[in-house]
Amino acid sequence: MLRGGARRDQGAYAAGTDRGDRTGDDPLDAAQERRVRAVLALGGVPQSDLPDGVQQVRLRLLERTASGREAPRDVSAWAAVVASNLAMDWHRAKRRQERLGERLAALREPAHPSGEETSLLSLAVARGLDDLPAAQRQVLVLRFFADLPVRAIAEELDIPEGTVKSRLHTAVRALRDRLHEDEVV
Repeated sequence: MLRGGARRDQGAYAAGTDRGDRTGDDPLDAAQERRVRAVLALGGVPQSDLPDGVQQVRLRLLERTASGREAPRDVSAWAAVVASNLAMDWHRAKRRQERLGERLAALREPAHPSGEETSLLSLAVARGLDDLPAAQRQVLVLRFFADLPVRAIAEELDIPEGTVKSRLHTAVRALRDRLHEDEVV
């Protein structure tokens, strides 16, 4: 029943027609949405994030259709695979956040200067990052805050390693100059 319903819905969706009780704007029917929610939940995504996951699946289906690509033959199966991938992405992001938190906590040494000096330095670094061009800020954050090697940054951004190194060099120099200018360092 679900498979046949999914094919009918996909055909009506691709044709842009209404499907009786629905307006034709929603690419997922109720059964498909329940399946997506179940896959996300079984994938370990918390209940509070399930609505966002369902919306991501809808968005990807709409983007696929809008880009002119053929709609999937079985929308229900396609949506379940996308939901499974979203669950994996959620866990990866959670692990990245945890590692980042651990690294930031490790940076807080007990022998730090007074809280006021630390706050001043943090504020100056934040301002310095805000002043950097977006491309330089991106590689600086990926290299020093996300701890990605130059090669990984180059691959992820689809740019040569030399460009990453150049942007890093320029960004570090500009940030250093800004901190000296503000007399923070």
